[in-house]
Amino acid sequence: QTRSLLGVFEEDAAAISSYINQLFQAMHRIYDAQNELSAATHLTSKLLKEYEKQRFPLGGDDEVMTSTLQQFAKVIDELSSCHAVLSTQLADAMMFPITQFKERDLKEILTLKEVFQIASNDHDAAITRYSRLSKRKENEKIKAEVTEDVYTSRKKQHQTMMHYFCALNSLQYKKKISLLEPLLGYMQAQISFFKMGSENLTEQLEEFLTNIGTSVQNVRREMDCEVENMQQTIEDLEVASDPLYLPDPDPIKFPAHRNLTRKAGYLNTRNKTGLVSSSWERQFYFTQGGNLMSQARGDVAGGLVMDIDNCSVMAVDCEDRRYCFQITSFDGKKSSILQAESKKDYEEWICTINNISKQIYLSENPEEIAARVNQSALEAVTPSPSFQQRHESMRPAVQSRPPAARTSSTGSLGSDSAALSALSLDSLVAPDTPIQFDIISPVSEDLPGQTKSAGQSGRRTNPFGESGGSKPETEDSILHQLFIVRFLGSMEVKSDESPDVVYETMRQILAARAIHNVFRMTESHLLVTCDSLKLIDPQTQVTRLQFPLPSVVLYATHQENKRLFGFVLRTSGGRVESRQTSICYIFESNNEGEKICDSVGLAKQIAFHAELDRKASEKQKEIDRVKEKQQKELNKQKQIEKDLEEQSRLIAASSRSNQSSTEGQFVVVSSSQSEDSDLGEDGKKKRESEA
Repeated sequence: QTRSLLGVFEEDAAAISSYINQLFQAMHRIYDAQNELSAATHLTSKLLKEYEKQRFPLGGDDEVMTSTLQQFAKVIDELSSCHAVLSTQLADAMMFPITQFKERDLKEILTLKEVFQIASNDHDAAITRYSRLSKRKENEKIKAEVTEDVYTSRKKQHQTMMHYFCALNSLQYKKKISLLEPLLGYMQAQISFFKMGSENLTEQLEEFLTNIGTSVQNVRREMDCEVENMQQTIEDLEVASDPLYLPDPDPIKFPAHRNLTRKAGYLNTRNKTGLVSSSWERQFYFTQGGNLMSQARGDVAGGLVMDIDNCSVMAVDCEDRRYCFQITSFDGKKSSILQAESKKDYEEWICTINNISKQIYLSENPEEIAARVNQSALEAVTPSPSFQQRHESMRPAVQSRPPAARTSSTGSLGSDSAALSALSLDSLVAPDTPIQFDIISPVSEDLPGQTKSAGQSGRRTNPFGESGGSKPETEDSILHQLFIVRFLGSMEVKSDESPDVVYETMRQILAARAIHNVFRMTESHLLVTCDSLKLIDPQTQVTRLQFPLPSVVLYATHQENKRLFGFVLRTSGGRVESRQTSICYIFESNNEGEKICDSVGLAKQIAFHAELDRKASEKQKEIDRVKEKQQKELNKQKQIEKDLEEQSRLIAASSRSNQSSTEGQFVVVSSSQSEDSDLGEDGKKKRESEA
């Protein structure tokens, strides 16, 4: 009965232990949550206090919002203190009693159970040994020891059992205490917390919260009204912007503005990725004064692309894209090919850059001035008339030399030099010399006085340095310098020995342009190499004219206007085919003409040294050929002597061999005859048979 009753008590103790563990975990979660709530409340109060230190890009200094949040931070800080007090009370009144019961009382029951089980086992073992004592008279010492073991084990078992049973009985009371005491502490802590909260939430705070609630409702109503207005604005914009959604809107409804001096928008720029391959990248471009800027998506500010003061802009034909145009800097060292999204943007960009390049944006009323030069802006995006039309409309048939008194109208050219005062003007430029104001394109007729050799013009210059089957003439040239120039005119001159020829030609051409109102100038790329000077069409890359460098006998820059320069070309043929003629070409450049003249001088020096090196190389080759020929003759003579010597040795050896053979035959015959005489008849027959 005792064992059965003990089993019931032990089963009850196990159930209590399992339930208490679950209850402990639940109460511990309450305690952890309260600690987390206290920490989170304190952090919230701290962040609200730091609001005034924040720098919001669109916030500004809102003192009302700052003071409101400070008031909230103060209240929440007080609530955080209340939560901290509640956490402390929960630890003392709720967690401590249940932890004590779990760690002390339940573990004591388990320990006594183990000790009781050990005492019972020892008692059973002692009884077993005592029962094995024999009936015979045994050693009294062994019997006394066994009896002592039984006594000790029984006493130990009885004492342990009484303590164990007492603990099991006490557990029933401790169970009630351990359940009620933590709950009582939890409720008292919550009541204390709510009392502190009610003391902090005064009538003044309630009024404050009421005002804040009213303000929130007002802000919500304002937001709803603003959203409604924005929706209406969006609908209106959608209706008005519907035609603009087309990538290329109707130019009649949306004409291009040609008087702009500022422009911004997205463009595609071409980047070379290989020898013949390229890629296009979309970026936002805008003008800023005389600079073209670009800004990639995500960048804070734009970067400089090019200085477009005095630049040149022109439409280009790309094989894979439409609406492309090219911007070239004033010094010709940098160029960019860009693509607009529509024809309207394409024309506006070209007109805007054209206006900026003329520095119209620096004037007080740039749009009015841009309207005056609108015609020149239109010419940048429309095809120019044919050469024949321009030739008939602008070039005079015969232009005579203007009188000396007319030099005042071209005062920008400077006064006559001291050399001109001693040298007659008629000795420099022949009277009644026609002036050519434009460059003949490769498809036009040849100019009188200038012969066009095969391959000199009309050949498209490959920008990648390749050509179909022929090797470019300037491929091996070590000098390649490109300049942007505008052709002013050319005329035949009588002398090519003094720079005064160039100065006088400049004066006459500019005077003739002013008289005949010829303002249009053909822009070209002047390519200076060690072989020639080339005028290349910027759009089609076709070589308009090619001047062999040896034929350029004179070049000079104007004495005052450094952007003017010219050179004299000595050619065979002209108005009089029986003699050489000299033609002076005058140009205007974006940069200083001295740089171009220096480049031409450098090219001639390089060509001169190259010619000297070539002649020296040819002379050295000729010397090497003569030496090689002499060496071959000497080797041939030595070979003949060697062959004769070898032949002589062969003849001598052959004669000695023939003489030795004759003597051997004679000795053999004579010995045979003597042997035959000694052997007799039988011996002769035997020798004959052997033979």
